Amino acid sequence: MNEYILEMKNITKRFPGVVALSNVQFNLKRGEVHVLMGENGAGKSTLMKILNGQYVLDEGEITLKGDCYSVHNPKEAMDKGVSMIHQELSPILDMNVAENIFIGREPMKNGFIDKRKMHDDTQTILDNIGLGIKPDMKMRHLSVAEMQVVEIAKAISYSSDIIIMDEPTSALTDKEVKTLFAIIADLKAKGMGIIYISHKMDEIYRIADRITVFRDGEYVGTYDSEKLERNRLVALMVGRELSNMYPEKTAQVGEIVLRVKSLCLESLFNQISFELRKGEILGIAGLMGAGRSELVETIFGIRKASNGSIQFKGREGLFKSPKYAIERGIALVTEDRKATGLNVKTSVQKDMTTVSLKNFCTFGQFISARKEETAVDDYINKLSIKTYGRKQLIDNLSGGNQQKVIIARWLMSEPDIFIIDEPTRGIDVGAKYEIYSIICELAKLGKATLLVSSELPEIIGICDRVIVMHEGKITGELNRAEMTQERIMALATKTMSEENDCESKL
Repeated sequence: MNEYILEMKNITKRFPGVVALSNVQFNLKRGEVHVLMGENGAGKSTLMKILNGQYVLDEGEITLKGDCYSVHNPKEAMDKGVSMIHQELSPILDMNVAENIFIGREPMKNGFIDKRKMHDDTQTILDNIGLGIKPDMKMRHLSVAEMQVVEIAKAISYSSDIIIMDEPTSALTDKEVKTLFAIIADLKAKGMGIIYISHKMDEIYRIADRITVFRDGEYVGTYDSEKLERNRLVALMVGRELSNMYPEKTAQVGEIVLRVKSLCLESLFNQISFELRKGEILGIAGLMGAGRSELVETIFGIRKASNGSIQFKGREGLFKSPKYAIERGIALVTEDRKATGLNVKTSVQKDMTTVSLKNFCTFGQFISARKEETAVDDYINKLSIKTYGRKQLIDNLSGGNQQKVIIARWLMSEPDIFIIDEPTRGIDVGAKYEIYSIICELAKLGKATLLVSSELPEIIGICDRVIVMHEGKITGELNRAEMTQERIMALATKTMSEENDCESKL
């Protein structure tokens, strides 16, 4: 009997000008978590989209439970027992949980939807998962973690043999991650195979049975997780040793360039005060819901503060709008690059120059195509953006390269202050290092950076100072020498004994 429920052999997929996958292999056993690793652009998502029916392979063969497997859309894949939970969830928010789970295949009775059976079947599935979501709850009232559980429930309702999870914890709290991992353990015990994609090393080693590595669209190897050291895994992914996960920061911190005083936004944050200096990378840490993103959006003019002020370049007053902030030398890289940071259906060139088109104008109104193209090519080279040209669609770039396009766009506007919210969310380890290097290089050029991150090693690795928020208030500040994950987390959760210990050292 074949030990593999799924086998993918010699898979090749080509796109115009690009070989996304070249003769790659992957297999999956029942009751295991098989993690698929590689830098963004390595081909992980392409392979999973082939398995999920979104793409058709050019060469190779797939067998599921010993039978030839060929599907042309996600519905066919689910009917054959393969479900995929995407990083960007797309629930129908104004429908309830049961309607989302059974959409398109609702149980019928006498020509009408049998809502009672749909409710009862949903309740049975949710009870088996062990989370207190009710079938009649509207999706818009659920957290991201709960929406992901609904996607898992949908997969189970199809009697799936395989669930693909693509970056499932990218927007979850530690508590929610533990709940998700408990569900995964239960699914494993029931014989379900889990294909798991993530860039978070800590969680990979908590749940992986085996790890397969891709690099540049090619198969590198498959390894037992217990026998694969982290440094070796990183080297396999990036094709080189990374002796240090964070670049050395050598910038000199100078005079104050931004002073936030008693900033308030009703029900979101209160009495926020801090200073930011030239050449400094100042971290903002805290758990989800602490008010970090809302704070930087208020500084940038997206939200309107209810009280307080901002002092910048000798002037005091709130930024009236993002346009107002941009004109004064502030840049914001938002938390969700696809929803609010990029126009994924446009080209690299158009997205990169959208903020600074006036810099390429001649006679005040005509855009010089040559100047624009030269500038775009220059930044593609400077930031090592992997693209086959400035005309490539943003949507076809990896996450790390999309993030570089956003940074290039703001660099073109020549800002004095960068605000970067979750700079490496959903980005692989090699691209993370490149993003960190860019941020540190900005500091050497005298740019001041306000960096929001949920990854504490990231905060500790590149920031000069960190301010920590809890429930809309600053609970403490730590300099580089004082930063530890334990101290930051104590302030973020407001654990009093730890917090007092930290504050006594400030």
